[in-house]
Amino acid sequence: MFQGKIHLYTGNGKGKTTAALGLALRAYGAGLKIFIGQFVKGMPYSEHHALACLKDRITVKQYGRECFIHRDPEEADKSAAEDGFLHIKKVMESEQYDLIILDEICIAIYFNLIKESDVIDLCRNKPKNTELVLTGRYASPALFDAADLVTQMKEIKHYYNTENLEARVGIEK
Repeated sequence: MFQGKIHLYTGNGKGKTTAALGLALRAYGAGLKIFIGQFVKGMPYSEHHALACLKDRITVKQYGRECFIHRDPEEADKSAAEDGFLHIKKVMESEQYDLIILDEICIAIYFNLIKESDVIDLCRNKPKNTELVLTGRYASPALFDAADLVTQMKEIKHYYNTENLEARVGIEK
């Protein structure tokens, strides 16, 4: 087995979750077992339909309620994230999965739903053969330091800023 690394996909540009899901697809094709934990997300997304077809080796769990982009997070959001993080720790300790993705974990930290120090500890204590991916905007320098690979998505141009578009099924959601 390989030596697992820590990836961080962050920045204001589109593509962080998409990159993580692309890695999950590649890992699936190589016969690996994948766990995807989505923080602050509690709604169905189009990728869930595709991932359901791969459920023999890809497990997806959401640790959020509805999206709180247009409101402040509530205590129930914090509770969902904390419960999810405790579940992730058990998943990692089980060593059942080769790749673990913590989608939007940086957002959960940014909104004080999860302590950054707990995520750093998780990174430090991950099993050596586990590949770990962290995604989300607002990653701190401490997360940059904890990661072996950091990709920062930089928005150059986005049609959300020039057109009155809502998220499109199959593209943004």
